[in-house]
Amino acid sequence: VQLQASGGGTVQAGGSLKLSCAASGRTDNIYGMRWFRQPPGREREFVAATSWRGDTISYTESVKGRFTIARANAENTFFLQMNNLKPEDTAVYYCTAVLGDNWASPTLWGQGTLVTVSS
Repeated sequence: VQLQASGGGTVQAGGSLKLSCAASGRTDNIYGMRWFRQPPGREREFVAATSWRGDTISYTESVKGRFTIARANAENTFFLQMNNLKPEDTAVYYCTAVLGDNWASPTLWGQGTLVTVSS
């Protein structure tokens, strides 16, 4: 499985960005997808997750109501729609794929994409 993330950029506070993560290769081994982020000078943190079929979705508290994780219909592309962005959302965002049959299975990391939110 290979992951290709895109969609980062610079936006003013209150604006929106949509991150994409395209999975290729043996995608039938993917249990779920997660987005993580690493703000400048801080530890990497969980942002959102969805099972491959989209029947299990979760968010970290700070993005609930503002971010939406979703899968493009019948495709191997996942999105993270980010609305009402705040300066504290500034980070390198990583898409990841959980390979196996549960959330504790090994995780494949894609390359990061930088999101900068200016005040």
